[in-house]
Amino acid sequence: MKGLNFLRSALLASLASVFLLNTAYADEALKMELTANKVVKNPEGKISYLPVRTAPTGTVIQYKAVYTNTINENINDLAVTLPIPANMTFAGEAIPSTAQGSIDGKNYADMPLMRKVDGKMVKIPFSEYRTLRWNIKLLPANKSAAVALNTIVD
Repeated sequence: MKGLNFLRSALLASLASVFLLNTAYADEALKMELTANKVVKNPEGKISYLPVRTAPTGTVIQYKAVYTNTINENINDLAVTLPIPANMTFAGEAIPSTAQGSIDGKNYADMPLMRKVDGKMVKIPFSEYRTLRWNIKLLPANKSAAVALNTIVD
């Protein structure tokens, strides 16, 4: 089954990518914890999240990053990003919904992303999204903020 063995690699690659983006904060002022959970909906529509290591095609996986300010000073204007792992497609759900999307990991815009085709503005398919970014205006001293995105295993 496609998608069974790459989740661990995708999670580690995502963790490494996000960690590298946070190296500007000296002496580990910002700690990040990344988790991957299978999104499960019961017959009544209630959603739960189960830890996952492997998953078959079509499974919805939520990547959640919790950023903790480990110093006794506020961190202002923090931009955090989560890449969408290879062999995964963004499902269109970001938490908080204020995330910006990117198809190249460099240029970000409010979602849905748009482009001009034959003179008309059209939505860019979620399958082309590569990274999401959240702007956290204030992360108080010794507090945490969480961001998440849902993906579908290709």
